[in-house]
Amino acid sequence: MTSTIPEDTQDRQLFEKRLGDLRPKVHRYCARMVGSAIDGEDIVQEVLVKAIEARAEKRILDLESWLFRVAHNASVDFIRRRQRQDVLRSEEDPNMTIDDRELADARVIASAGLKAFMYLPISHRGCVILMDVLGYSLREVSEITGLSIPAVKAALHRGRIRIREVANVNAGTSPTVLSQGDLRRLAKYVDRFNARDFDAVRDMLADDVRLELVSRVRMEGRQEVSRYFKNYSGIYDWHLVPGLVDRRPAILVFNPNSVGDAPTHFVLLDWNGDNVASIRDFRHARYVAESAEMIPFGSPTGSS
Repeated sequence: MTSTIPEDTQDRQLFEKRLGDLRPKVHRYCARMVGSAIDGEDIVQEVLVKAIEARAEKRILDLESWLFRVAHNASVDFIRRRQRQDVLRSEEDPNMTIDDRELADARVIASAGLKAFMYLPISHRGCVILMDVLGYSLREVSEITGLSIPAVKAALHRGRIRIREVANVNAGTSPTVLSQGDLRRLAKYVDRFNARDFDAVRDMLADDVRLELVSRVRMEGRQEVSRYFKNYSGIYDWHLVPGLVDRRPAILVFNPNSVGDAPTHFVLLDWNGDNVASIRDFRHARYVAESAEMIPFGSPTGSS
């Protein structure tokens, strides 16, 4: 006797798959809106929760458009909570038309670092990201942001000019460095992890340590989190290096079999003294690394 999947379950599975497919794209937008791949993922998770709640109330017609409207509003709320009023002010009149020559510069915008977008007022920032990074049309950008098409054109014009100015200024900026304390803690963790001495790594955990394997599972407590290290012990596609992600201390993960490649993902640690208080591993959310600004402090192959 064969069993059939209830229609509601099928709809839910299709909805969740669609959310998963759109998640990297929504993250690219949020990360650039708030200037951080990490904070961008926090907003994405908030948006996905709202999407699941809205689906239960049957309030979603066009999922992609709905997600980006919610992501836009959530990003704006995040920025306001962070009290970054200096990047919200616009000093220019929006009543002007777009210069067609600027379309040739879209690739400059798409490759701009996350922090560059923080120099734009919100209305300019959202329009530039939606069109030049994500490829939406003028009409779609207008619908998502709630701006008129002339206002979108004006925002694109000014935003593109400002991004180019910031890119030129930042070209000679000195890189951020890790503090000695952060580097010492990360180096110890990385050294024992790379040596596959997971007992020593477990000894570094706080009793109430928390783990988030992003987009997969959350765990709490030393005993439960210990299962996480067992998973890594059975695979060989990683080598850890201390570094920075969006100027935050982090562990960058390289594939030792792909010399010269960028990190595949990263791990964030929070500390309570010299004990690990929380672990946030992006192994199953690698799209976050694609948007992040990462600086390694060491060799991805483990050689000196």
